[in-house]
Amino acid sequence: MTMNDGHILEQFLEMMMVERGVAAYTIDAYRKDLSDYQQFLHEQGSNVTDVDARLLMLWHEDAKLRGHQSSSIARKFSAIRQLHKFMLIEQWRDDNPTKLLKMPKLGRKLPKTISDKEMQNLFDVLDNMQKHQPHDAIRLTCLLEILYGSGLRVSELVSLPLSAILSDAKLLRVMGKGNKERIVPLSDLALQALQAWLSIRGHYLPKNNDQEDKGFLFPSKSKQGHLTRQRFGQMLKELAVLANIPPTKISPHVVRHAFASHLLNNGAGLLSVQKMLGHADITTTQIYTHILSDELKKFVLQNHPLNKM
Repeated sequence: MTMNDGHILEQFLEMMMVERGVAAYTIDAYRKDLSDYQQFLHEQGSNVTDVDARLLMLWHEDAKLRGHQSSSIARKFSAIRQLHKFMLIEQWRDDNPTKLLKMPKLGRKLPKTISDKEMQNLFDVLDNMQKHQPHDAIRLTCLLEILYGSGLRVSELVSLPLSAILSDAKLLRVMGKGNKERIVPLSDLALQALQAWLSIRGHYLPKNNDQEDKGFLFPSKSKQGHLTRQRFGQMLKELAVLANIPPTKISPHVVRHAFASHLLNNGAGLLSVQKMLGHADITTTQIYTHILSDELKKFVLQNHPLNKM
């Protein structure tokens, strides 16, 4: 990899982080995919400033030969395409070779979800945990009540600052993708769980004098200062085992899907769910209609304002 390639990559990643507000873990994924791409070009005696459509086709064939799934190749190509768009804007190239390579369109996967009964089983287990693991049970109950009651992304949930709780404590201010702010309501159960959690939050603050309270709602000893996405995912799977739910069936993202599908199944409007989820495009939200009963699905399709336009 040439120094020039490395400079271009770092400039691109800085732009994505600063100007577009892309999350740190997404930046890490971009860096890995694009470093692999640049390494491939280097092995072919080329670089990002000289690559042409022929080399991009070779990259595509190489990715398939190495056993990457179509979805993985499409993700990598999306990062490559954005890199070359950036280079065109910055005038490091006067063309965009990715325009000449078309990736096959992928069918949108239906979101995984779990039933109302399974969600209730999780909360029942947490109630029982209160007897022997009260602090952990209170924390996980609060996390799950907010996640299932407000549909936050897991990265939004674990990184919530204390300041996200608005004055009356019935609303949360959430900073979503692209630094877009939205306000989500808290259910009565979520509010009760939050109040219980705040009363014991100090139990989870770092005891080391070198570490200070960074003001996160869910503090931890991690370098970020808050509970990590990975640890929360592990906690959910451990809870699922106790609730006799296959751990492979649940994740924070699945609970977010359950929030959306259960709301729609109980008559919520698609636009309202879109706002709660923080989706920029309502077509992203519409995929949840596959879970609706035939009668409710017919109602949405006939009465949704977008379908009357």
